[in-house]
Amino acid sequence: MFYEPGLNNHGLPHNPLKAIVAPRPIGWISTLSEQGVANLAPYSFFNLVSENPAIVMFSSSGLKDTARHARATGAFVCNLATRALMEAVNLTSTPLPPGESEFDLAGLARAPCHVVSPPRVAEAPCALECVWIDTVQMVDRFGRATGSHVTYGEIVGIHIDDRFLDAGRVCIERLQPLSRAGYLDYAWVEAVTPLPRPR
Repeated sequence: MFYEPGLNNHGLPHNPLKAIVAPRPIGWISTLSEQGVANLAPYSFFNLVSENPAIVMFSSSGLKDTARHARATGAFVCNLATRALMEAVNLTSTPLPPGESEFDLAGLARAPCHVVSPPRVAEAPCALECVWIDTVQMVDRFGRATGSHVTYGEIVGIHIDDRFLDAGRVCIERLQPLSRAGYLDYAWVEAVTPLPRPR
């Protein structure tokens, strides 16, 4: 089959695009509102985009609370979503009124960060403390503004639970990072295979 995404002429009951570009890592982003309320939300448009300097991005349709808080306060935290935390990750996608915290809704503990003000998820085995760089509204190929906003942040601190380190390496298969696999589906890493690059 062939279809054009701008026309949505695929004839299927659900858009297949996000099932094709998968699995996608989940950025479980915590921020603080200007009133000091801790916010926590998952984003499946998320990734590391630069190693040196270390920069991450997350994107959403519409300028949501997370992006607004990051821009207003200058900081956010990327908490590692894992298979063990899948239910909590999903629960924190619940839309809440201003002044209510997803940490409380999901029964998650807050842990302090070293460099930035927002709390991290205490139960998450890894967390990236980030300083906000920019939030950009995306445009299409004609230069027209879209409803999508991409937020960039520089990683200034990294937390790793020592239980997931072995011989100087992070054990991905033990962490079992959670990812989105399209539709309402999730996936996680259970096995890895080393493959040296050709010389």
